[in-house]
Parts: sequence; C-alpha cells; structure tokens
Amino acid sequence: MRYGEMEVKNFNPEEIEVWPNRNDRHYTIKITLPEFSCLCPRSGYPDYATVYIEYVPSSLVVELKAIKLYINSFRDRHVSHEDSANEIYDLLYKKLSPKELYLKMDFNPRGNVHTIIEIDSNKN
Repeated sequence: MRYGEMEVKNFNPEEIEVWPNRNDRHYTIKITLPEFSCLCPRSGYPDYATVYIEYVPSSLVVELKAIKLYINSFRDRHVSHEDSANEIYDLLYKKLSPKELYLKMDFNPRGNVHTIIEIDSNKN
C-alpha cells in the first residue's frame, strides 16, 4: 500500500485537524474540492462530485490537508449523495462551530440525472 492510500485508509474524521483562527475580522473561507468520489449504495457504481465549502470562522479553521484526506476517505464507501453531503456538513459544523457554513455538492450526471445538494446554516 502506498503512503497516500495508507493516509486515506487510516484517516479518522473525528480527529480532523483544526487550527486556531488568529483573526478577529469577519471573513469567508472558500474551499473547492473537485475530485470527490464515493460508491452508490444500491448499485456500487462510482459517483463523482465537486464539493464547495464556504464558511465564516469563529475560533477555529480546518487544516486544508485534513479536509482533503476527509473528502478522499469517501472514495471506497457506499454512501448516498444526501448522506455524504450531510455527513460532511455535520462534521465541519461540529468541529469548527463557524459563524456561517454553506456546503454544496454538485454531482456529475449519471443515468441522465444531475444532483446538487446544498446545505446552508443561514437557512436552518
């Protein structure tokens, strides 16, 4: 097993690395992850998406390699579009307690169906 495969396989989402936010001003962090993949829980076919994360930090920010490893940890999991989006949102909200959090997952069309999942803390 190569080092990247080991990092992804051994990644524990509950231990996602966060750092102190040293800035008091109100600002937005935008992260785009264009290579999300998972497996359909029904068919086993691969699903692909671009993940868009926008958040206004309070006291913590997520370390970028940690979010990359977390997103890559989905690639061999059988998980629905809705469940993957909600899991990512819930983990980030729990770990960061941001002032605002927006998540969008834009899944590539498969079988003539295009799915976009959006979760916005301002609408909950």
